[in-house]
Parts: sequence; C-alpha cells; structure tokens
Amino acid sequence: MLTKDDPKLDQLKQTIDQVMQKPYSDSYLIAVLHKTQALYGYLPEDIINIISVDMNIPTAHIWGVATFYHYFNLTPQGQHRIAICLGTACYVKGAAQIVETLKQQLKIDMGQTTADGLFTLRPARCLGACGLAPVVMIDDTIHGELTPKKMSDIVNKHRRQAKKK
Repeated sequence: MLTKDDPKLDQLKQTIDQVMQKPYSDSYLIAVLHKTQALYGYLPEDIINIISVDMNIPTAHIWGVATFYHYFNLTPQGQHRIAICLGTACYVKGAAQIVETLKQQLKIDMGQTTADGLFTLRPARCLGACGLAPVVMIDDTIHGELTPKKMSDIVNKHRRQAKKK
C-alpha cells in the first residue's frame, strides 16, 4: 500500500496537473492512466483511488477503462515482458509448444510474473511478423522462427544478463 509520503505520488499529482486543466475532464483519463503506468509500471489500486478523487470520476469508470484497454497493467510487471503471438500463422507453426516451454521454464502461467520479478508472460493476438512464425516479443525485440530449444536459450540469456547487473 502506498503512503502519503511516496515521492511518486507527488510526481503523479504534478503530472495530472500538467496534463490537464482544472476542472478535470474525464476525457483526460487515458492520458493520466498512461502517465501513471509510466511512473509505476502498472496501475496500483491506491493510485486509481487517488485519481478518482482528484478527477472526480467514479472508481468503477476508471476500472472499466483500465480493464478495457489491453495496454494497461493492473499488476506489477516483470523486468522483461514476454508476449507470445497466438495468431493463426504462429499457432500453426508451433506457438503452443513455445507456450508450454515458457510455462515450464518460467514456472508461471499466462498473465503471471515470475517470483524473482524478471519475466511476465502474456498472450498476443498478432505481433505482425507472420513470416517469422512462431514469434515472441521480449520487451521491444521480436524473436522469430522459434523452437522450444531456441526459446529456452533466449530466456537463459536474459537470466544470465540479469545476474550480471
């Protein structure tokens, strides 16, 4: 739970003031949610409550917006976000095997984050790289023509790099 002394809270309130003019309009809500997620990495419930009060928007409305758009995260995300394409081309070329490899290696299910906070696994409808199927996107990098072994090697490489830091 956040405290009133959280420095990010002051930064968020300053951001809200910069993004919009008072009185606040709910037309600025998505911009505020984007800024909030940029600060925290996700949308903490405590912060959504503060936004609700500051903007005079019902909390239920904010949750409706946050859950409607795929971009918003409602739980803390891992240092690396793995999106696995489950589109037709990727699925036909073995995405299900890649999913199983990731689930077993990371010991998590879709939508979850590893205990060490290093990886979050998420499904994607299409990553726009059908010619490289099956593909995953780790952070902003596409990895294509994957096999379970290649996928495992990529995850291990990220783990080794994290240990060096």
